[in-house]
Amino acid sequence: MPSPVTLPRLSWGDAHSDRQALLVHGVGSSGALMWRYAVALADAGWRVDAVDLRGHGTAPRTLDYTIEAYATDLLRTAPVGAASWDLVLGHSLGGAAATLAAASAPAWTRHLVLVDPAIHLVDADREAVRASQEQAFADTSEAAVRAAHPEWLDLDIELKAVAAAQASRFAVEQTGEQNTPWDVREAASRLSMPTHVIGGDPAVYSIFTGPLADEVLRNPVVTMSVVPGTGHSPHRDAPDASAQALLDAVDTWGLRP
Repeated sequence: MPSPVTLPRLSWGDAHSDRQALLVHGVGSSGALMWRYAVALADAGWRVDAVDLRGHGTAPRTLDYTIEAYATDLLRTAPVGAASWDLVLGHSLGGAAATLAAASAPAWTRHLVLVDPAIHLVDADREAVRASQEQAFADTSEAAVRAAHPEWLDLDIELKAVAAAQASRFAVEQTGEQNTPWDVREAASRLSMPTHVIGGDPAVYSIFTGPLADEVLRNPVVTMSVVPGTGHSPHRDAPDASAQALLDAVDTWGLRP
C-alpha cells in the first residue's frame, strides 16, 4: 500500500453539524475550487471539508501519483468526531480516487457523489486532459483562464489561476503517466453505498458518458443526472444548477440535517 500524506483542508459551515461532507477536486485543481458545492451544503446545515490532493495546492509533494495513492490519502482523511463521512463528493480524478477508496473501505462514507468522474480514460480522453493541463501550466494568469473560460464566474477564474500556479507540474504529469491504463471500473462495480453521478453534458464534453456510463450504472446503487450545457466541470460551467443537482441527491437520500 502506498505511504499516505496528510491532506490540508478548507472548511465551511457549522463545525458542530451532525452531517459532514468531504469534497475532492480533480487533477490540476484545488480544494478551494469546490466552493460552490461547499456553500450549497453549508447553507443547508452541513459541515463541509475540502482537501488539496497530494501534489496540488499546499498538500505535500511525493513520488507516487497512482490513483491508489490518492485513495490511500483519502481513506486517512476522517470526519471530526465520527467514524464515517455522511457524504463524499469527488470530481474527475477525485471521483476516481473516491470510488477506489469507497469500494475498498465501504465504512469510509455512507453516500457518494461523483462529478463527471474519471472512471476509465480512453486515449482520446487522456490526450484531452494532457492538452488542457499543458495549456494551464503554459500561462497561469487570470487573463489566460478568462480567455479559455469567459463564461466562468470571476471567483472561479481567480481560484483556477491560483490552483494552476500552486500545483506541481511533476505531480500532474505523473498522474497521467503512472495510471496507464486508467481504469477503476471494477471498483465502481463494487460500490455498495448510494452513489449519484453528476455528469457533464455529452453535447458539450463529458468523460463519463456512453458505454462507460451504461456499464457503471448497471450497479443498482448508482444513479445519474446531467447538468445541461456543461462540460467536464459542471460546477464551474453552471454553478447554481450543479449545486442544485447535489442538493437534489441529498434530498433523495433524506440527508438534510
